[in-house]
Amino acid sequence: MSPRPSRRVMIGSGLAALTAAATPALAAELPGAARALSRATSLYSALGRHFDTADGSGLVREQLPAAGGDNAYSYEWPFSQVHIAALDLTAVDGRFEPELTRRAAAQEHYWNAGGGTTKLPGYASYPVAPYGSGGDMFYDDNEWVGLAKVQRHLQTGDAAALARAKEIFDLVRSGWDTDSGHAAPGGVFWTQADWSHDRNTVSNMPGAQLALRLHQITGEADYLDWARRFHDWTDTHLQSPNGLYWDHLDLQGSIERTFWSYNQGVPVGVAVLLYEVTRDRAHLRRAERVAAAAYAYYVMQGRLFTQPVFFNSIFFKNLLLLESVTGKDTYHRAMAAYADQVWDTMRDPATGLVHFDTAGGTQAIQQAALAQIYAVLAWPRAKWRTLY
Repeated sequence: MSPRPSRRVMIGSGLAALTAAATPALAAELPGAARALSRATSLYSALGRHFDTADGSGLVREQLPAAGGDNAYSYEWPFSQVHIAALDLTAVDGRFEPELTRRAAAQEHYWNAGGGTTKLPGYASYPVAPYGSGGDMFYDDNEWVGLAKVQRHLQTGDAAALARAKEIFDLVRSGWDTDSGHAAPGGVFWTQADWSHDRNTVSNMPGAQLALRLHQITGEADYLDWARRFHDWTDTHLQSPNGLYWDHLDLQGSIERTFWSYNQGVPVGVAVLLYEVTRDRAHLRRAERVAAAAYAYYVMQGRLFTQPVFFNSIFFKNLLLLESVTGKDTYHRAMAAYADQVWDTMRDPATGLVHFDTAGGTQAIQQAALAQIYAVLAWPRAKWRTLY
């Protein structure tokens, strides 16, 4: 996540053969999963053409057109979503494996081996030397990468990915608030930066999800204990009476009551995983209740397009995790309808880029998010169980 507070409301050559097979005309003709894959490939290719840097780093620029004061590279949160777009494509098309390797290597340009304020290593908000001077660590930024590493391990057995996910979890656990003098003591802080001491749904629920995945893989009880701790604190302090989750709580106990779509999706995924781990159907019923409330709020009541596409990609992925258990298809169909509406109304066929503002700009994270959505729409249902 960018170290700028406004982030909360801001709302290569090896792909040549794939690009040739993913023209818009072909995408319009293909059915179902093949059509989704074609569109995902087209979107990802356009991202590479327009956002990749020319220095061989594998990193990307933040936005086009560039604004005065832009850095040479994007912050870690946008880059992680580019990395995950390659991951999601590789899950359904093995020809993307070299591209995933390239992005995964670039992800390491953010790795601060020396650690931040809690002395544990993790991904900084900006690349470290020689590409940059690093930056503050954000716990949610690290959690998204940890969940991506778990997804990779679940799909391929990648031992290095699992090891990195464990390191990230150690960092997240170190962000737990231990000061009993704070209002609502507990919770994982959003960032290590000294300009914010908020504890967020997005820094706690993805941490719970990561812990649950690690418990599923390793069987270690400590991961389950921490998952419950993160989950229970968020449920107690940030779940609203209508079942949806507010954004964050400060040290004085004031709640920021915005409903972001990804803050609804991840608790659904956490409840699904709690059900899978415990077989207690109360968790599954809770997942279904939150999902239904979020679907009504965003889809049925027309608020989906008030949310950033990169929040919606996380939202829908977690709803598919739920449908991997229930066998239903309501949320999958809503995800496809949303993607097609964005493609039809916000994509420039000349460039392949999506534009969510009237000035015609594009952020790398926006392009990556829509590529993720279409890539996952191309997955067979059996793979949905590896989502987050």
